[in-house]
Amino acid sequence: MTNYAPRKGLTPEGIRLLVDAVLQEATLEEKVGMMSGRGFFALHKASGVWGSDPYRAGGGVERLGIEPFYFTDGPRGVARGQSTAFPCTMARGASFDIDLERRVGEAMGMEIRAQGCNLSGAVCVNLLRHPAWGRAQETYGEDSHHLGEMGAALAEGLQVHNVAATVKHFAVNSIENSRFKVDVRVGERALREVYLPHFKRILDAGCATVMSAYNKLNGEYCGENRRLLTDILRHEWGFEGFVHSDWILGVHTPWGAAAGLDVENPEPVHYGAKLMTAVENGQIAESVVDTACRRILGTYYRFACAEDPLEEYPVDLVAGPAHRALALESAEKSVVLLRNEALLPLDLDKIGSVAVLGHLADLPNTGDNGSSRVRSPYTITPLGGLLEYAGDAKITFAGDESDAQAAAQAAAKCDVAIVVVGFTPDEEGEYIPGDLNLGQDVLPADAFEGKEAANSGRNNAPRGGDRKDLGLPAHQEALIEAVAALNPRTIVVVVAGSAVLFGSWVPKTGAVLQTFYSGMEGGRALARIVFGDVSPSGKLPFTVAADPAHYPFFDPDAAEIDYGYWHGYALLERDGIAPTYSFGHGLSYGDFSYRALSARSLACGSITAQVSVRNDGVHTATEVVQLYLAPPGQAIERPSKILRGFQRVELTPGETKTLHFTIPADGLKWYDPKSASWKTETGEHGILIGGSSLLAERLQVQVTL
Repeated sequence: MTNYAPRKGLTPEGIRLLVDAVLQEATLEEKVGMMSGRGFFALHKASGVWGSDPYRAGGGVERLGIEPFYFTDGPRGVARGQSTAFPCTMARGASFDIDLERRVGEAMGMEIRAQGCNLSGAVCVNLLRHPAWGRAQETYGEDSHHLGEMGAALAEGLQVHNVAATVKHFAVNSIENSRFKVDVRVGERALREVYLPHFKRILDAGCATVMSAYNKLNGEYCGENRRLLTDILRHEWGFEGFVHSDWILGVHTPWGAAAGLDVENPEPVHYGAKLMTAVENGQIAESVVDTACRRILGTYYRFACAEDPLEEYPVDLVAGPAHRALALESAEKSVVLLRNEALLPLDLDKIGSVAVLGHLADLPNTGDNGSSRVRSPYTITPLGGLLEYAGDAKITFAGDESDAQAAAQAAAKCDVAIVVVGFTPDEEGEYIPGDLNLGQDVLPADAFEGKEAANSGRNNAPRGGDRKDLGLPAHQEALIEAVAALNPRTIVVVVAGSAVLFGSWVPKTGAVLQTFYSGMEGGRALARIVFGDVSPSGKLPFTVAADPAHYPFFDPDAAEIDYGYWHGYALLERDGIAPTYSFGHGLSYGDFSYRALSARSLACGSITAQVSVRNDGVHTATEVVQLYLAPPGQAIERPSKILRGFQRVELTPGETKTLHFTIPADGLKWYDPKSASWKTETGEHGILIGGSSLLAERLQVQVTL
């Protein structure tokens, strides 16, 4: 018997021949075995911690020397051991920093390899259609172009260290509570222009695998949707990697294999013996199994035969000094300064005392407790970071929401008050209700007995899920009101996974920042921002509306829901509604001006543009320069502006730099359902550049195609 273990340096042609040989040698049972994960619930029962062990997630034929894939989440760090907890994906989306995201991916890849895994579920890019979505914190924002660029960078970074990246959840998955049943109805144009382009961008960048979504798309479960998994993904996009299911109820019948779902995870419930029987009975062609195994093996050898950048991956790489520094950098670049009435930055030498308030101020709170949970070796809380920076002689914890008036009285005696508000895994995150009963075949009856589930455990009350209210909790708003009434030098720090609708308290404050879930170094980052060591540079990756009615319809318990073409900044601008804070909004300690915008079309159909940006302020600061396309909109109604580029630029006081952008020809097109093709409008295309989707209106040139 030949050993088919991977050999370093094997060429693509050599890999193809090796895969052919394995398929000739392997039995049907071995091939079907490659198409399922196994052992997940046994591992969970032994450890009591959901997803904390590397678990077999498809592939592998022991007899032939072929190792399986070992999977780990997650979006904000490796869900294994005591890994580095980076800021949540939405926070990193606010950085608009592609290079940083690639470096975060590389760090995750190292920690994955050091902990015995080779398949990552970190690339979550479901579009934020509505801020109530419980898992909004796991994606980058509301704009497809932004999602694609950031997700591609993360996938590329992960795969540097020969970890196969997974992009998820394919597709239109942005309701949490009803995710197992909801049928998302989407028209063809909306699907192609709004909900799928970011997936294609990431796969075009080389992302190796795809995870299907739980929900239905136009009446058919995504894990069994041939049009999605085969017609679009394989035939149109040319994807050659494998597709695996989400973890519980991601597969409903063995016919998912014929639709294009290659691997059922985490256990062989509908594949395994049932798939074997279907093949033996002639209900499913054996070629379906061979095709799935070809994709699985091709992906396996692609990475296993490649040379590793590092000679070895010791466990001391995990949460080591370099990755801690990267977590701090990421947290600093993610903070969005929403409001500043000449209060920030604080001068440590001139500030006598700072009151810190709110129960979240000293709560380790890095994000939801579901599959994305990272158990980092430590977490620097906001209070901890401020104390470390300024000392207890200046920093005082003055109370929380339990007695707002007493806390306010204490804050009134201080020079500045910092109120930390927002959410925890109790209010938003992955949702697994306490009474979930999926049946003995899917979920062993004792799987959660006395153990920690993804969110709660079967015997505990449910946690997380879709947010019930888009505003802050009433008791937190009461605390802000009470403190700001007695101390106008009040800074509010908002911890949340997506947009929060702010109340009447905002004009009473001196500054408002959103830090999202900022990871294990978040408290240090906050202190460095507040005291001016770093200028805030984050930008909102979503629109903050003034009224919940300004967002698309959302029902967390829906059995069926329509996802339309319009959402976010495109929807509000179409309807002439001013947001509270626009997409791309974020203040700085610098003061930026733009000039010399120019653009022209090229013979290849693309557009190039350039603009010069100057820092007119007194602080070194970074601006996120955003380019929007304003299509003619004559052939069919289109958004008044569409994000098509963004770059970060750091400028010292008085410094000017010129930035260059290119919009490829494909970035100008719209999808015509009647002809099932992409089309380019002729006529004048506006090019708008600025510091947010609203500020971009002040600079505009026309390009005629």
